[in-house]
Formats: sequence, C-alpha cells, structure tokens
Amino acid sequence: MQMYVLTKRVCLLLIFAALCSGSFARAAEKKILYIGSYHQGYDWSDGITAGVVSVLKHSDAELKIHRMDTKRHRSESFKKQAALKAKNIITAYQPDVVIASDDNTAKYLIKPYFRNCSLPFVFCGINWDASVYGLPCTNVTGMIEVAPVPQLIDYLQRYARGGRIGFLAPSLLSAQKEVDQYRQTFGIDVQPVFAKDLQSWKQAFLDFQDEVDMLIIDSNGGLYQEHQEDLIAFVEKHSRIPSGTILDFMAPYALITFAKVAEEQGAWAAEAAMRILRGVSPQDIPVSRNRDGSLIVNARIAQASSIEISYSVLKSATRIIE
Repeated sequence: MQMYVLTKRVCLLLIFAALCSGSFARAAEKKILYIGSYHQGYDWSDGITAGVVSVLKHSDAELKIHRMDTKRHRSESFKKQAALKAKNIITAYQPDVVIASDDNTAKYLIKPYFRNCSLPFVFCGINWDASVYGLPCTNVTGMIEVAPVPQLIDYLQRYARGGRIGFLAPSLLSAQKEVDQYRQTFGIDVQPVFAKDLQSWKQAFLDFQDEVDMLIIDSNGGLYQEHQEDLIAFVEKHSRIPSGTILDFMAPYALITFAKVAEEQGAWAAEAAMRILRGVSPQDIPVSRNRDGSLIVNARIAQASSIEISYSVLKSATRIIE
C-alpha cells in the first residue's frame, strides 16, 4: 500500500511539472489571428468580427485582430502593402490558426503567400466562388458568401410594375463580381451602374426610377458615411419603384431588405478554427455557404413611394423601420 501511495504521488508531481513546463498543450496557449479586409466601422466587417468574437469569447484561445483597411484605400499598391504588413504580423505573432475575411485577404494575402503551407487558414465572406483564389487547398477551408437575390426579387416583384431590374453600387470589384454571379448562378440579368462618387450615385438612383421596375441597392462601400443622413433623406424623397438590398446595414436606403447575416460568417469561421485547434484538418472541414436571412421592411420608404406592404410581409419581418 505504501508503494502504491508513493507511486501515485510521484505521478501527480510529474504531471504537475509537465503542465508547468508547457509539455502538455492547453487551449489557453493557442492563438487565433483574425485578419479583416476592411476597416472598423464598416458594418459588414463589424458584423463578421462580432460573429468571431461571440464564439471565441467562450473559449480559452487568445484572439488578435488586424484590419487591412482596403475598402477606404483601394489602390493596388496599398492592398499589396497591406497584405505584406499582415504577413509580417503573422510571422511575428505565430498564430495556430488564421481567420481571414472577405475577398482581399484571399487575393492579396492567402493566395500569394500561404496556399498549401503548414499554417491553417479559415476564410469567410468571399463572394460566390473561392476557386478564383485557388481555394480551398490543403491548409485552407471556409464559408462562401452567396447573395439571397432570388428571395429578395420575389418580395420586390409583388410591388413592381414589370420585370426590369436595376443594380446600383459603388465602383468596386466586389460589386462587379456580384452582377456576374447573378447571371451565372441564378440566370438573373440586371442593368448595373457602378457609381464613382456620391453625386453619380444620386443621379443613377434618379434615372433608375424611370428606366427599371425594381432596383437592387448594393453596399455603399463605406464611402459615404459622412453623408448618410443626406443620402437616406434623398432616397426617401425620390423613391417611386420598389427597391431592395441584401445587406442589413443598407436597410435605411431600401424598401425591402432580405439580408445576409454577417455574424453567421464570422461565427462559422470561429467554430471551424476551434475545430482545427482540436486537431481537425482544414481538408476535413467542407467549404460551406451562408444560409441565414433576415427580412426588414422600410415603412418610411413605403409611405414615400405610396407602396402598401401586405400584412403577411409585415408579419414575417424581423424589423420594421418606421
């Protein structure tokens, strides 16, 4: 009995020493780096970040956040330098997993520097198709961002006089990609205008009231934040046809919103990162697509454009802007 007790004590001491010396891996020692393509204050990015944080706050993993700020700074040289800076942060921080959101992290960071390396990556927010960046690959998995356009159009057609569809967006690569995918994925043709500034956005909005039967409004790209109140008042004053968006933060500019949920992207990516920390290979985590949607009705625009929203739609809405 004495020998048993002594042996047990020795084992406990050895385990304690191993834990103190770091020989046993602990979740608290694991590090996750989240790199966003855009900037803090851009609603879509903030939503993804919130999704990441909502999952990881319940874990013992350490989280570091870095933003490349390539929405406000759109030149090729800036994007490449921002990616190089992110690469250097990865080298210095030495994370166990990297979460990377939206297209520019894939295009300028993962594709040129980290495809098929030993460091695991989880992407999210890549629009429609990640294969253009050579993803997924041995060390990369993620969630594709697909627009719920058919559902949105179904709502808009209830109040439209015909089937012509306009598309209004800033002049951004992601917006042009969106239009291409409407056609390729859903067979939906739209008449696009990619506005270069606030004034051209306003003019296109006015022109669309006579040229199409319904209007899809894409992200403002974070470019008009300082003119938000002016732009909302402008839209409310001049809306005559049903308008819609798939982005919840653009709901003040549109009659109907059937929104992608940014938090879904971030939460899925964080959960995938935690699975990787527990030993699952990125290759064994299939690429996913967003599924959640949120219906928002803008009663202010409905009243301004003399459109009567049906009770069934109002009842289904998760939010009504009054």
